[in-house]
Amino acid sequence: MICCQYYYINQILTIPDITVIKTEFQLESYLSEPTDEVISSIASLEGDILILGVGGKMGPSLAKQAKRAIDSAGIDKKVIGVSRFSTPGIQLSLIDAGIETIIANLLREDDLMDLPDIPNVIFMVGRKFGSTDNESLTWTMNTYLPGRVAEKYCNSRLVVFSTGNVYPLTAVSQGGATESTEVDPIGEYAQSCLGRERIFEHFSSQFGTPMAILRLNYAIDLRYGILLDIAEKVYTDKPISLEMGHVNVIWQRDANAVALQSLTHCQTPPLNLNVTGPETVSIRHLALQFGAIFNKTVDFEGEESETALLSNAGLCHRLFGYPRVSLGKMIEWVAEWVLSSGNTYGKPTNFGVRDGRF
Repeated sequence: MICCQYYYINQILTIPDITVIKTEFQLESYLSEPTDEVISSIASLEGDILILGVGGKMGPSLAKQAKRAIDSAGIDKKVIGVSRFSTPGIQLSLIDAGIETIIANLLREDDLMDLPDIPNVIFMVGRKFGSTDNESLTWTMNTYLPGRVAEKYCNSRLVVFSTGNVYPLTAVSQGGATESTEVDPIGEYAQSCLGRERIFEHFSSQFGTPMAILRLNYAIDLRYGILLDIAEKVYTDKPISLEMGHVNVIWQRDANAVALQSLTHCQTPPLNLNVTGPETVSIRHLALQFGAIFNKTVDFEGEESETALLSNAGLCHRLFGYPRVSLGKMIEWVAEWVLSSGNTYGKPTNFGVRDGRF
């Protein structure tokens, strides 16, 4: 029987010494700090590390964490980040951190083929929001492009970011889908993500390319994520929808640490790995927690369903240990960030969507 662990505050997790994050500089520094396990994994790898799609929400801190692990290990290894770099400032921040950057549109054949051959590749490219209005581009980015990348890097080891959206909605009482749960994606975005996985699986089989596929939901940063979505609504007296009444979350630094360590666990056929925290988080309870912190009355819309998009990350925790940052600590940090008007990306997660239309 799978035990469903609901959130109150998980006392078994290690809470770091840092008590509050006040600035973006402090946040970036903490997100990129490598653990001893990450340093050991990076030190054991042969060759440099290439990160495709480094310009997204998680990519910069992942690249910086890898570079800091290399520096801590005292080894000679490069981290190279590839992106269109459409968001101002990201490329410069990576260069300042000692990371090499390449501006490229991976859908352009010349750009892709001109990339250096690197033995360790992390694939973070993907399209989610806007999928409903431009399904063809979503399939191109999430399914066609992976095939081109898999051919280009058939002699490398590949860590591929995917999503827990490839699973069906599961009963809240069951504790989330495991890696052995039959996939059944809802909507074209999720279907295209399963397509990405299947394409990588095919080329792993064809070329013997070792891979790990990370089914992530949901990473948390103070500037975006489910906790911020809920906190901002509570703080501004907006109602909280209970349509998707339960979720899983993980601190971004912990998710990136799993990705970097997964480079040493690539295999063929690919290792599928759910990446998230150990709790099944109640949206109602989460909103009430923020309400207590902000001294706000919380208004709710609708009622919780018996099902939700949930993942069980027990295998990930057995391989890499529990996340270092507890849910209680994340709530504390996000609440302080909202109270202090910290910078945010302005990109809601739309976690409450049940029909797969993003």
